[in-house]
Amino acid sequence: MNWNNKNDKFMEALEKVLETLKSAEKPLKSGEIAQMSGLDKKEVDKAIKKLKVEEKIFSPKRCFYQAK
Repeated sequence: MNWNNKNDKFMEALEKVLETLKSAEKPLKSGEIAQMSGLDKKEVDKAIKKLKVEEKIFSPKRCFYQAK
């Protein structure tokens, strides 16, 4: 697998996680995000980390995430 393909998959995961959080009516755990988005939990955890750094999501309480 080349780097470009890997990066595209990660960007896709970021978008899916953000879309899932935006459509949710309440904060979600990473496992719930994985289940709703169809992504692997490891991918969701990586995406959450990146989205928190970019300040697109926040954690209203421990282990729960919500879109800004």
